[in-house]
Amino acid sequence: MNNIFTGKRLLILFLLTVSCTGRYQGPLSPEESLKTFELREGFKIEIFAAEPYVHDPVSMEFDEQGNAYVVNMPDYPFKPEAGKAKGSIVQLKDTNGDGRADQSVIFSDSLMEATSILPWKGGLIVTTAPDILYLKDTNGDGRADSREVLFSGFFDRNSEAQITSLSLGVDNWIYAANNGQPGEVISGKEPNASPLPMSGADFRFRMDRNQFERTTGASQFGQTLDDYGNRFFTQNTLHIQHVVIPWRYWHRHPHLPSPVVVTNVSDHDLVMFQKTPPPYWRAERTKRRNQEFKEHNLDRTEYAEDHFTGASGGTIYTGDAFPKEYYGTVFTGDVAGNLVHRDILSALDDAPTFIAKRDDAERDREFLASTDSWFRPDNFAQGPDGYLYVIDFYRQHIETPVSVPDDLKKDMDFLNGSQLGRIYRILPNNSQVTANVSPDLKNKSTHELVKLLNHPGRWWRLQAQRLLLERQDLTAVPELKALFAQSEDPKVRLHALYALEGLNALDVELVRQALNDSSPGLREHGVILSERFPACLTLAVEKINDPAIRVAFQATLTIGDFHSKQAIDALASVVEKYGKDAWFRTAVLSADAGSSVDVLKMLQHKNFFFKQPDPWKLIFLGDFSYVIGSRNDKEQIISLLDLLSQSDIAKEEKWQAAGVKGLMMGLKKSAASNPIMKEALQKMEADSTRNIKGSIKDLMKLYSR
Repeated sequence: MNNIFTGKRLLILFLLTVSCTGRYQGPLSPEESLKTFELREGFKIEIFAAEPYVHDPVSMEFDEQGNAYVVNMPDYPFKPEAGKAKGSIVQLKDTNGDGRADQSVIFSDSLMEATSILPWKGGLIVTTAPDILYLKDTNGDGRADSREVLFSGFFDRNSEAQITSLSLGVDNWIYAANNGQPGEVISGKEPNASPLPMSGADFRFRMDRNQFERTTGASQFGQTLDDYGNRFFTQNTLHIQHVVIPWRYWHRHPHLPSPVVVTNVSDHDLVMFQKTPPPYWRAERTKRRNQEFKEHNLDRTEYAEDHFTGASGGTIYTGDAFPKEYYGTVFTGDVAGNLVHRDILSALDDAPTFIAKRDDAERDREFLASTDSWFRPDNFAQGPDGYLYVIDFYRQHIETPVSVPDDLKKDMDFLNGSQLGRIYRILPNNSQVTANVSPDLKNKSTHELVKLLNHPGRWWRLQAQRLLLERQDLTAVPELKALFAQSEDPKVRLHALYALEGLNALDVELVRQALNDSSPGLREHGVILSERFPACLTLAVEKINDPAIRVAFQATLTIGDFHSKQAIDALASVVEKYGKDAWFRTAVLSADAGSSVDVLKMLQHKNFFFKQPDPWKLIFLGDFSYVIGSRNDKEQIISLLDLLSQSDIAKEEKWQAAGVKGLMMGLKKSAASNPIMKEALQKMEADSTRNIKGSIKDLMKLYSR
């Protein structure tokens, strides 16, 4: 059988090569392509799977038995006709134990643009827009015979921007990238419920509780979570962005002035070091676009090479096979640059976010780069062996046809290579693969699963936690509590805490322990979980003075769920202590309590904020006043105007100017559907003789009627 497949492979490669025009390089065999790789010293790369066992692979996951499942997406970049989709999921097998797949079994086929999978209860969750499905083999023949629509209604008109990148977090939520695309999503379990609008958001859901909601995005193809649930995502040119503020906080009210809630954490912008020249079509398109920019006097430049344009599949390495310094670093492919980039991720001490830097040994090179222009590293996988798997789409062209001028498309076959695909394994030089690792977690006892939460590899910890969640075996509770109290590894304590949460065994005492944990990451999650227990509010408030800035930031977000004098006092203290930081200002203003005039009154009472009109204070006051205006609450508006008129504030016109400007902008937003109010505001703005104090008087009259 292997000889037959080898002959077919060579025939395919020959036909593809002779069909190529002189402008474009032809394909290489897997073994030839392997020779084109330049890899970081200390590592080696080998073939794990190749055509015909995989083709156009975009995702791979290992289930609790160590079985490798791969998603093939051969229809890209075209939308297949109904009933003619060629997408598939296959299980790879290594029958001779040499570490390379020599057989594949079709788990499911005829899938409409499937892009990612995740194991659950012996089956697979699958993103295949417009749906998220649950597929399972119930009769043991290796092929899915059960199909359930979990969610439906996702955007499905661009294969590069559809629901994808399933990721299980330590918090028991499953996250999916939606690229902020529109959609009206419903649950298969509650088809008559009101649909969830998805525009501008990513998606997350819980299989154990039938919960689903929007989450901050917009991830394109690639999202990854670290050990403490911090989420990072990939989006074309921006290869690593951090979600700083979760959706549920900045949507507590609809009045924030254009909040920034994600940030690009790379300190090296778009620069990368590729070994391949740009293809003719890209070089020519870039040349034309730059000419247009010049003709229209636009200060803009497009790059055809050495800059990220196809960043994809960002993945934090959390295995135990690489040297320890690699744990927590981020690997990202660029399908246009034919390379794999690596970032060292570090938390900042003075802001609630991170910075991603190159390693010193990779200042002028990439972790992996190829001279084979067909090498398309679109994703990564990690499994029980702790190695890193690189998923190679392997195509001649990878681009949306609508983005390529018609004359350049004439000699481009966007499906050239759709029969090909490779998956590579990266491992340290001193490692040797002789056979597949077969963990057999399915047959582990509950006691053994709890023990596996101690494993140094995150794959093992997450699989064990997932199986505990699936089983709902409450006999695990005492052991989990002991593990949470006694483990010296904060990562293990966090898994134990959320395993307890998943078993509905969380209580006030556990949350208090988390709030007082020695690990900042545990304290941060203690603050998050305290939102379920009002009795923990006082402890959560104390955390605004935590020495770890992310803990203080989470405390600020959490306190905003309460509207009491204690919360108002705490949020005013946050403004005093952290107000220079824009993230903290947004966190305060996202809360009803934080955007009430009571906070400004408290700041005035503390006799600090209004002493000096520093730039950050004026920005805060302007944004604060915008929220008041947008909310259009008469009592709050009058209260704000009264405050701006008081002598200790009125003596410095900058305060009044910032407050009035923000208030007017917010009022205009709220008056958009009120013709009478809109006209009154327009008259005020048109009066050139009106000064700041006059504006305050006019607004007082307008709202005192």
